[in-house]
Amino acid sequence: MKRLAIIGGTGLEQMAGVESVQRSRVETPYGTPSSELMRVTLNGRELIFLSRHGEDHSIPPHRVNYRANLWALNELGVDSIVAVAAVGGITERMGPGHIAIPDQIIDYTWGRDHTFHDGPEVEHIDFSWPYCGELRGELLDAAASSSVDVVDGGTYGATQGPRLESAAEIQRMEQDGCDIVGMTGMPEASLARELGICYACCAVSANWAAGKSSQEITMDEITQNLKTGMDRVGAVLQALL
Repeated sequence: MKRLAIIGGTGLEQMAGVESVQRSRVETPYGTPSSELMRVTLNGRELIFLSRHGEDHSIPPHRVNYRANLWALNELGVDSIVAVAAVGGITERMGPGHIAIPDQIIDYTWGRDHTFHDGPEVEHIDFSWPYCGELRGELLDAAASSSVDVVDGGTYGATQGPRLESAAEIQRMEQDGCDIVGMTGMPEASLARELGICYACCAVSANWAAGKSSQEITMDEITQNLKTGMDRVGAVLQALL
């Protein structure tokens, strides 16, 4: 049986079916992870939960210690990760409230500590298909069994943040082939690949990306769409377990 972890926001310990929560702090050669790691028993199965931005949501995307987060999960024996992420919708099928299980990614970030292979030995990983096909299939099956509509596939464009993008940047990203835009997809996905961890993303569209709507993007809109979307993500995760 897979040892599963979920990287996302806070609140997993309040999900229906949670029987116990144990917290632990793991130190790594790369520093301290974003939050304590929670061992959660959910529907009789143990999984690990890590809050990407800290439990008080105080760590911006470009300051997340991705290497410490992934290393800590690996130290606990995690071999599969579902990364839950809020994104902006670029293409029509990725409008607000939609959930996507992307199959590709383009990295527009810069200056992040993005590898465990800093030398003196150099290793080049195969990143042709950045998300684990097996875990993606399990998420799609879980969505179908819980009657949650999800988009199968799509390209995640990972930007630096914490600001939102300009309309011209989104236009360029759409021309590049991106369907959604987020700030945390890289280097999380590639670090997982370096460690041999099966990694997939469950992306919730919280808003239209810049220039895709005549309305200004507001936090109220994002918050409301995320509440609805995350409830549906919870149903998918329940079915996955």
